[in-house]
Amino acid sequence: MRWDYPSLTHDLGSVTDVWARWDSVHFLRIAEHGYSTTEAAFYPLYPTLVGGGGRALGGHYVVAGIAISLLATLASFVLLERVAEERLGADGARRAVLYLALFPTALFLQAVYSESLFLFLSLVAFVLAERGRIGWAGAVVGLAVLTRTSGLALVPPLILIARGRSWRLGTMLPFLAAYPLLLWRDTGNAWAFRNAEAPWHRHLSAAGPLGGAWDGDRAAWAGIEQLASGSNAHVYWTAVAPADSEPLRTATINLELFAFLALFVALAVIAWREFGAPYGLFAALSLALPLSVPSSRWPLLSLPRFGLVVFPFFLALAWLGGRHVRAHVAIVGCSALLLGVFVTQWALWNWVA
Repeated sequence: MRWDYPSLTHDLGSVTDVWARWDSVHFLRIAEHGYSTTEAAFYPLYPTLVGGGGRALGGHYVVAGIAISLLATLASFVLLERVAEERLGADGARRAVLYLALFPTALFLQAVYSESLFLFLSLVAFVLAERGRIGWAGAVVGLAVLTRTSGLALVPPLILIARGRSWRLGTMLPFLAAYPLLLWRDTGNAWAFRNAEAPWHRHLSAAGPLGGAWDGDRAAWAGIEQLASGSNAHVYWTAVAPADSEPLRTATINLELFAFLALFVALAVIAWREFGAPYGLFAALSLALPLSVPSSRWPLLSLPRFGLVVFPFFLALAWLGGRHVRAHVAIVGCSALLLGVFVTQWALWNWVA
């Protein structure tokens, strides 16, 4: 298996090793050996924690990664419940946590991935800002950016919350300098992260997020044509070669990704309308960033996983689930079914999200 490196991803057997797949190898390599230019797309906070934990556990880096992810997930559940309870009551808070736990891509919250850490830091930043701890919120935003570049989506919403005290968010600036310095130390190129998305065929769209949305729409339409034909003989979405993915499979994936985009857009609108501009803006910017750098092959690549860490989506889902019992049943049923499918795909080394 091309993405399986036993020296990195094998630890205590299948119980742990199943959670160290695909991009996990990059986090583990950084944790053990530091950066190379090929790993510059993976920001340093999570692998640094995994590296420290792995050395403390006598070289069990996979176990350390899983433990860090689970601890961050537990803390995220607690914070999300508190944030949701203030807006939706106790029942709504329980729904928000349940929907997050059952979301189709929730498997990444316990994998050796940075999703759970980023989700936790995003919640902490909002909670601190809303309690007037603007300087501390800025520092947490800095840590979020060191976890993944989409942490920048936190800045405008927190400026809205902070209002006249937004200058205190400048505490994030020292953290922003840390990653270039680390890359310079390890690779000699402080700006290696600028072109690090090339292996995923991502490019900056001249049309911004509209470019990614348009490409995703075209891929979805091609998927409809492919499925309507019922055949692999003619390729409707030519950006993905049949040798890499059968056309009918490609069509299904592109339609699935577009369905998640439509869901996230609707949830962003609800979050803005029901919970205020900061929450809606964070949701919108969290969508805009990946849409602005679509993949030339799979325009909406990894979008379901990116949406997992946008906590206002789950506030919006909890609001929807409270409107009618049938809505709650539909959300739980669809999420649990898709989560089961995604976990099975993950365990069988099929790409998820």
